[in-house]
Amino acid sequence: MAPDEVTEQPVWEEPIPLSGPRHLPPFPVHVFPAWLGEFVTAVAEETQTPLDLPGSIALSVLAAAAGGRAVVHVRGNWREPTNLYVVCALPPANRKSAVFALLTDPLYEAERQLKAQMAPAIVEAALTARLAREAADKAAAKAAGADADKREQLVSDAVGLAQTAESLTVPVEPLLLADDSTSETVTSLISEQGGRLAVMSAEGGIFDIIAGRYSGAPNMEVFLKGHAGDRLRVNRQTRREYIDHPALTIGLAVQPDVLRDIAKVRGFDGRGLLARFLYSMPVSLVGEREIVTDPIPESVRIRYERNVVTLTLALAEWTDPAVIQLSPEADKALIAYQQRVEPQLKVRGGALGHIANWAGKLAGAVVRTAALLHLAEHLDTGHTKPVTVDTMQAAISIGEYFTAHALAVFDVMGADPTVARARAVLEVLRTEGWQDVSRRDLFTKLSRSEFPNVTDLEPATTLLEEHGYLRAYQPERTGARGRPPAPRYRVHPALMEVTA
Repeated sequence: MAPDEVTEQPVWEEPIPLSGPRHLPPFPVHVFPAWLGEFVTAVAEETQTPLDLPGSIALSVLAAAAGGRAVVHVRGNWREPTNLYVVCALPPANRKSAVFALLTDPLYEAERQLKAQMAPAIVEAALTARLAREAADKAAAKAAGADADKREQLVSDAVGLAQTAESLTVPVEPLLLADDSTSETVTSLISEQGGRLAVMSAEGGIFDIIAGRYSGAPNMEVFLKGHAGDRLRVNRQTRREYIDHPALTIGLAVQPDVLRDIAKVRGFDGRGLLARFLYSMPVSLVGEREIVTDPIPESVRIRYERNVVTLTLALAEWTDPAVIQLSPEADKALIAYQQRVEPQLKVRGGALGHIANWAGKLAGAVVRTAALLHLAEHLDTGHTKPVTVDTMQAAISIGEYFTAHALAVFDVMGADPTVARARAVLEVLRTEGWQDVSRRDLFTKLSRSEFPNVTDLEPATTLLEEHGYLRAYQPERTGARGRPPAPRYRVHPALMEVTA
């Protein structure tokens, strides 16, 4: 039957949006140790911000304190560092800077105390190095002007003094936090600081820097290796820096548009940078906030500041990272969680298949989170106790929270190619105004970069059928012989007014 001979007038229901609002759970602050959960809750109350914002930043603060100073031994050769990349996306006017300051102030206090502790050693080492260089220079000058019979011994003495001077190093001032620094600066700072650094900011400028704002080309090596702890070596004419196990922590609060923009940066997804972040995208409270709020109780604030400083200073003394073990029960809980997640990574049919690059790192993120919660519970003795099953279950709850939010964030980024292609088909259907169309005619109007072959249409049209935008049917034969007619689609009559 030809399209204009179709007499059936089907009843259409309202189509389902292609990416309807996902259920975004609130941050599970109840799984934090009491001192941390109380402060996060109090900050959210005073600033009238979602718990997700201070909760996410609190994880970054723990990671800044522990990153590069503690690792988790899971099983076999599997070890995880304790640094994290966390980003919380909220629109403007959500008091991100105020929350950031409240959560990160103790890190700056810990940094100040570390600097005060190191100051005498730095002064002594600097003076010793200067005197050694001066002694070597004097010895070299004396050898240069000596008689031949004395020169050999004086040269030997000068060489020895020069070698001694060269071997002396002056410690750098301790630095825990950096703001939006260039990739080269971050690399140098990690090298100077014994392999660890935290980049914390209430803005998303670091993404612009990684994308090449100053260099003209993306430079993400340190951000890739700094998350995984892979050996980083820089050999250039001006500098050589070797970092065996870099541990970089990133904690950001950005506007949602930043996440949309970074998804378009070439290389961010392909090289796995986007897969390294834990994402939070809470609902803004602007317009529903209370004007008069309860301030943070002084005892809660003091306890938080004291504990963050204690944890930071206790771990700062470790040059070889403290090794944290899992209890057998915690490992069993982790294995059960991995067994639940693994089938979801399937490209076809897996709930996390379209973000498998991100979800494939989820178990590692849960292990890191468990270690941070464990250290927060045992501030200066965490390395002497194994992670309990309760702590692992708490970390799994946080992992499930970030999974739900990651799905929403990657929706914003357009990570699911089938959904993206379905939107392209919808746009063509709207533009052409078809009520009934053949697959071939539809294919001719689509971009070959998205749909190289007519068979590439099938996943997109199937999705549109499932959502009520299209109805496929098989036209009747017009003759007794030959191939059956190609499939056709009836198009929702109100498509022009529907927003997917």
